[in-house]
Amino acid sequence: MSERFFLGRVLGTVWAAVDGFRKILHLLLLLTVLLVLLAALAVEPPRVPGAAALILAPQGVLVDQLSGDPFERAIARARGLEMQETLLKDLVDAIRAARDDDRIKTLVLQLDGLTDAGLSKLQELAEELREFKASGKPVIAIGDGYDRDQYYLAAQADEVYMHPMGWVLIDGYSRFLPYYKSALDKLYVDYSVWTVGEYKSFVEPITRDSMSEEDREASLAYLTALWSSYQADVAGARDLQSGALQRYADESARLLRQSGGDTGRLAVDYGLVDELLHRDAMRDRIREAVGAQESKSEEFPAVTHELYLQSIRGDVPPPGRGRSKVAVVVLSGMILDGRQPPGTVGGDSAAQMIRDANEDDAVDALVLRVDSPGGSAFASEVILREIQLFQQSGRPVTVSMGSVAASGGYWISMSADEIWASPTTLTGSIGVGATIPTFQRTLEQLGVTVDGVGTTELDGQMDLTRDLGEEVEALIGQTVQATYDQFVGKVAMHRERDVEDIDVVARGRVWTGRAAQQHGLVDQLGDLDDAIASAAQLAGLEEGAYRVEFVEPQLTFAERFALELVHASAPVVGAVGTAFTWPRPLSELLASAKEPLEFLATLNDPRNLYAYCFCDVR
Repeated sequence: MSERFFLGRVLGTVWAAVDGFRKILHLLLLLTVLLVLLAALAVEPPRVPGAAALILAPQGVLVDQLSGDPFERAIARARGLEMQETLLKDLVDAIRAARDDDRIKTLVLQLDGLTDAGLSKLQELAEELREFKASGKPVIAIGDGYDRDQYYLAAQADEVYMHPMGWVLIDGYSRFLPYYKSALDKLYVDYSVWTVGEYKSFVEPITRDSMSEEDREASLAYLTALWSSYQADVAGARDLQSGALQRYADESARLLRQSGGDTGRLAVDYGLVDELLHRDAMRDRIREAVGAQESKSEEFPAVTHELYLQSIRGDVPPPGRGRSKVAVVVLSGMILDGRQPPGTVGGDSAAQMIRDANEDDAVDALVLRVDSPGGSAFASEVILREIQLFQQSGRPVTVSMGSVAASGGYWISMSADEIWASPTTLTGSIGVGATIPTFQRTLEQLGVTVDGVGTTELDGQMDLTRDLGEEVEALIGQTVQATYDQFVGKVAMHRERDVEDIDVVARGRVWTGRAAQQHGLVDQLGDLDDAIASAAQLAGLEEGAYRVEFVEPQLTFAERFALELVHASAPVVGAVGTAFTWPRPLSELLASAKEPLEFLATLNDPRNLYAYCFCDVR
């Protein structure tokens, strides 16, 4: 007994020590959180100088919705890590506010961090920059060099400055995909594929080693339309001759040779850049534009668009004095089944946001901002049904298409009272496909065979370690055809067209917004503001009598707390690490190679039916 008693006392003492240590750790954790909160509360909101430059320095990809889990974004911001996405709405809001803000004397475009943007988004920003310049304030573009997307925005500036060793690289639009058929053959992986529509090419990377003629024809058509629009916009902004950019891209080697191999000199001689300046000289020019006094500091009075928005958003009341609201739901990214984080469109999570708007009596109209290449047919139908339920309440729905609203992206748009698209939106791609891999030959190479019995003909026919059964192949083939017929039939009904007319422009073909309007798939050409104004008009709302409210995904308490904490404490939380990033050319190569594989890895439609479009351009 004494031994047991002694052992019990020892274990009790150890447990008490461990428990005490645990309590101390909890106390330290609470104290740390408290200190961070106190520091956050003590920080004053960002202040805008009395005379300053507004710096627009977008980082990464220009998007309609930031992707990823809110916790991940909160942690990244707290650590000071570089963001890989910039919200288009943030840039637009900053430009509009600065236009009438007497403190902002000039707008500076610092575009080195911009890696990718759809042409329609660039056009929206360009329109805002033109409005800003109309206020009499100058726009200055600075950069070490400019690629295609960066230069589109730079061309809108009053002055374009570039480093003497810089290069303006305008290479047009392309669509090159990796094809995996031979690789899959070497791995002994068999893919069963079903598609309806000769232009439905999203399965080609796994069924072919090269682009089909149909895909080549359709791709070249919309790529040419994008390039023509790009050339017209940039040539107009820089007062270049027609065809100048085509010549610059096609004859770049000869033109550079004429400039003695000096890329900076070529850019100036060709009228793309106004002046070659080192960074310190650029800062001097901006200081002059701001009207700042000479000082020992090399910096000039400035505020980034992020800090500028923080300083004004809490002070600016929402537009519209009435109770009426026009709700905006952003649907951006691949469409997947279930609940999904921002940056993808979850069938359930998107439906919930639309349902929230439906249940809000103050909402008189709904606008969907769709920027999606599609995905799960099942999830697309779930979202479409929720939109129809909103419409059954007697309130209008309009759609504003972003850079891409194709396949499933069109599916969730088609019932809208009005569909608005940019002339350079990629849409259509009305088609359906299914893919199922089987690995029986892969296993055979390892000496593994699969055998057994079942009680019905269907038993084991969907086993991915065996050949796909004939019954299953027939079932899926019929389902794909039926889903395509349903897709086309729904489009015909909502667009009030004959099924035969829709089928002609369907078949999986991608159209630009302008061509889609000509074919009756789109009602009007315009941007998000146009779609919002139209929704308000359809609802009978007078201008100024309503406010626009963006419906956000519902967050848990922990997510809301994390976001509020980081937003409040970001100025006092130092970076505690850095993120590894690949060099940009390698990063682009990896992104191109992994896109089809990522698509296959994230497929989760309950019936393996997909309305998807590989219609991103580079």
